[in-house]
Amino acid sequence: ETMVYRKAVMENQEICPDCNHHFRLSGMARIEQLADPGSFEELFGEVQAADPLNFVWQGKDYATYYKEYSQRTDTSDSIRTGIAYIKGRRTALGVMDSAFIMGSMGSATGERIARLVERATEESLPLILVCTSGGARMQESILSLMQMGKTAAALARFNDAGGLYIAVFIDPLTAGVLASFASLADIVVAEPQALIGFTGPRVIANTIKAELPEGFQRAEFLLEHGFIDMIVHRKDLRSELARLIDYCSTNK
Repeated sequence: ETMVYRKAVMENQEICPDCNHHFRLSGMARIEQLADPGSFEELFGEVQAADPLNFVWQGKDYATYYKEYSQRTDTSDSIRTGIAYIKGRRTALGVMDSAFIMGSMGSATGERIARLVERATEESLPLILVCTSGGARMQESILSLMQMGKTAAALARFNDAGGLYIAVFIDPLTAGVLASFASLADIVVAEPQALIGFTGPRVIANTIKAELPEGFQRAEFLLEHGFIDMIVHRKDLRSELARLIDYCSTNK
């Protein structure tokens, strides 16, 4: 074990310079990492969450809870969507943020993604979604779950139009997001050691009463078993995405 200063990790794109562990990034930091400087134009930020249940949890109503997370993370939902340039390639980009209510998918999340996909379809843009989530947002009930179908339908139309969709799986990615739009990509890229699975390994182990294999639900295990296409180090991600866009555009 080696002591590593926080400053060294921050200067290394939130990667430990000793063990190569990839720490979590905020959504905005991720955009700055992937997009050409100053090129990200945010879209659909005005779309806000619904509160169909008048949900109250631990003495707080959902509106208050939502506002606190917005202030804490400097974002208005678990995803930012917009148009960006990635090494000069104009791209529809959506980036989820696990710091916002654990990256949960609510009505605004799904609506923003669907609108971004529709924009990509209209303008024949490649689509990149950076996916991290704890699942559907319980505070929004069935409106949260229906986003699985909405996003999948938008992506089906995008696919029929010949669009390129690349998903980037980052730690952690679980439940309804993994079971819907995240898994519908043409190419699935993951960061090293990202946790990826429908439900957590402890829940599975307790359910089936069996010991799980080493590395279960980590990106390397999933690559070995054909669930994802490639693992890319964070430092190489921007260049690799640009390469994939070029390759797929050339070989249509």
